[in-house]
Amino acid sequence: MLTIGVDIGGTKVAAGVVDEDGKILQETLRPTAADRPDVVAETVADVVRELSAGRDVEAVGVGAAGFIDETRSIVRFAPNLAWREEPLQKKISGLVGLPVVVENDANAMAWGETRFGAGRGQTHVICITVGTGIGGGLVFDGKLFRGRWGMAAELGHMQVVPDGRPCGCGNNGCWEQYASGNALVHDARYLADVQPHRARILLGVAEGKIEGEQVTEAARKGDEASLRAFANIADWLGQGMADLAAVLDPGCFIIGGGVSRAADLFIDRARETFAARLTGRGHRPVAEVRLAELGPWAGVAGAADLARQR
Repeated sequence: MLTIGVDIGGTKVAAGVVDEDGKILQETLRPTAADRPDVVAETVADVVRELSAGRDVEAVGVGAAGFIDETRSIVRFAPNLAWREEPLQKKISGLVGLPVVVENDANAMAWGETRFGAGRGQTHVICITVGTGIGGGLVFDGKLFRGRWGMAAELGHMQVVPDGRPCGCGNNGCWEQYASGNALVHDARYLADVQPHRARILLGVAEGKIEGEQVTEAARKGDEASLRAFANIADWLGQGMADLAAVLDPGCFIIGGGVSRAADLFIDRARETFAARLTGRGHRPVAEVRLAELGPWAGVAGAADLARQR
């Protein structure tokens, strides 16, 4: 049985045809029109038509970056996309003529990694997607935990700094403002501005425009400011995992998302910070911190599998 998985993020739409073993048979990428909900739906429909041509596709699973209702059909709110009470399931199903299941993108990633990736064999998993913002997914007792209203695991919107940096969700001081790709860029730009002597490599690489790719490149070349920015997000990530472990006691954390492609620059420090700040350290097991194995396609595989189980 073939299904199509679609992962809608803040900057891109990734999609693929997926078999029952989680293998992606064909894949495609498109940019996300983040401020135009109707265009996003049309983009999803286009990739579904492209991928289903000549195949017997049974259903479509869509991982969407937002708060999904308990019926897995409506995007109630999306901090980084222009969705407000968006009937995404109805729109896409009407355009493609197939059954559609909508799930939070981080939930889809968590399910994909638990079923087919780094979480295989684990029963209590917290997945953290570190990208434009921070998403989360919880798999407990081998089941995806969605909460009463379908909106559980919005980990990026835990408030970690009272009255801190403003967040797209409407609050201030959310975790994703300190431990995400946007946070990395924010810190690097600030350091380059106030301490340009520590950011000479970054400023040379960026040529006037500092983005995540330039920060990563400069850090790998030894730029002090860029390395400091990665250390900052590592510390915030480790602290957040320690807080989550105090509440949920997982056996495993899985770190994915776009920023995880630069994991060599921060994951060891994040593990160390997690272990150092864990409640009851020395008297309890320390959960493993693993990197996602399926890369940017975990959400696609997970969404497709969730559609299969609809």
